[in-house]
Amino acid sequence: MTGSMNSRPTSVRYGVLAFLAAMTFVLYLDRACIGQAAPAIQADLGLSEVDKSWIANAFALAYALFEVPAGRWGDRRGSRGVLTRIVVWWSVFTAMTGASLGLTMLLVVRFLFGAGEAGALPNTARVLRNWFPDSSRARAQGIVSAAMLLGGAAAPRAAQPLIDSLGWRWAFVVFAVAGVAWAAAFYVWFRDDPADHPATNLAERLLIQGDEEPAATGPADGHRAHGPIPWHAVVRCANIWLLSGLVALSSGMYELFSFWYPSYLQKARLADPGLSSWLTTLVLAAGAVATITGGWLSDWLVQRTGSRRWGRTGQGVVGWGLTSSGILASVLIDDTRFASLCLAAAAFGVQLSLPCWWSCATKVSGRHVGALFGLMNMFGSVGRIAANSWVGYLADWRLTHGYTGRDQWDPALYGFVIAALAGMVLWALVDPRRTIEDDDRARS
Repeated sequence: MTGSMNSRPTSVRYGVLAFLAAMTFVLYLDRACIGQAAPAIQADLGLSEVDKSWIANAFALAYALFEVPAGRWGDRRGSRGVLTRIVVWWSVFTAMTGASLGLTMLLVVRFLFGAGEAGALPNTARVLRNWFPDSSRARAQGIVSAAMLLGGAAAPRAAQPLIDSLGWRWAFVVFAVAGVAWAAAFYVWFRDDPADHPATNLAERLLIQGDEEPAATGPADGHRAHGPIPWHAVVRCANIWLLSGLVALSSGMYELFSFWYPSYLQKARLADPGLSSWLTTLVLAAGAVATITGGWLSDWLVQRTGSRRWGRTGQGVVGWGLTSSGILASVLIDDTRFASLCLAAAAFGVQLSLPCWWSCATKVSGRHVGALFGLMNMFGSVGRIAANSWVGYLADWRLTHGYTGRDQWDPALYGFVIAALAGMVLWALVDPRRTIEDDDRARS
C-alpha cells in the first residue's frame, strides 16, 4: 500500500482485469468445446438430439441451483478463495467429460461441471465492483465479456484439430489444464480488497472508490456488511425480474450459437466439420467484438447524454432488433456462408447489450451483488433449458415425421426470432437508476 494522495494512481486494477479476462476465456472455452465435439460424441455413444439436449440441460440445471449460493459464498468469504476453488472444480469435470462411457455418466459429469461454473460470473461481477469505479465499469465488464465470448469463439477451432488428432475424449483433458494453471497464479497474486494488495497506492484506491460507499470485501467484515438480503424488496423490484428475463433470453441465444450451430451446419446444411468449426467461430467472434463495442458505447452514451437509463439500455433495444432480423435472414438465405454472416450479425446484436446488462445488474444489486447477480444470472439456465429442449425435441419430432436436412432443423430458428423481439421489449422497460437498497429504504 504505497504512495500518497498526490501520487499518480497505480494500475493494479488492470492486472485484476487481465486475470478475470483470462478466467472467462477459459470458462467459455471449456463450456463451448462440447458443441463442436457433439456430433462425434453422438456417433460414438449412440445419442439422439433429445439425449444431447438432456446433456446440455444437466449443465443448465446445476448452474441454476448453485448460482445464488456460490455468489453469496463470495459475498461472505471473499472471491479470492472462492474463484480459485470454482476454477479447479470445473477443470476437473472438463477432463472427466472425456472419460464418460454413456449417457448417464455424461449427465452426471456435466451436472457437476455446471455446479462448478455456477459461481464464476457472480464473483467476477463482485470483483469488478470492488476494483473499478462505476464510471468505467461497463468498459471493464465489456472486456471481460469479450474475453468470455472469445473463449467460446476459439473453442470450435481449437477443438476440431484435437478431435481429429487425439479423439474427442483427450480433447477435453487438454482443455482442462489451462484452468488449473490459472487458479494457482490467481490465488498467489490477487487480493479481494484493493487496500490489501501490496502494489496499490492511495490514489488508485480513491479512484476505485469514486463516489460510492466502499464495499465490504472479505470475511472479516462480511457478516457486518452483508446481512440478510432484503427479499421483500427483491420480490418487488421490477428491474430484477426484467434483467432476469433478459439473461434467460440471451443465454438461450448463446445455446443456439455455440451448442447447436455446429450440428445444424453439419446435419442441416451438410457442411464438413472443418467448415462448421470456422463458421461457428465466425458467429461467436462477432459476439465477442460486440461486447467490447457495447461496453465503450454504453459508457460514452452515459457521459454524452447524462442519461444513466438510456445510456445503459437504448443499445439493448437496437441490438435485439438486429438479432431478430439476423436470425430470420439466416433461415431465408440458401448460401451457407452468407447465412452464417447473418447469424453473426444476430450474435453481434445480442452481445452488444451484454456489458450494459452487467452494469445494470451490478448497480441494481448494490452491496448484495454476489447473491443478486447470481439470482438474475440463474435465470440464464431457464433460457438454456428452454432453448435446448425446443431445438432437441423439435428436431427429433420432425425427423420421426420424415423431415430431414433443413426441413428438419430450420423451423426451430423461428422461435428464436420471437425471443429476440421479446428482448427488445424488456430492454425498453429496464431502469437501472434505482438499486435494491433504494427500494428497501423507500419501503422502510
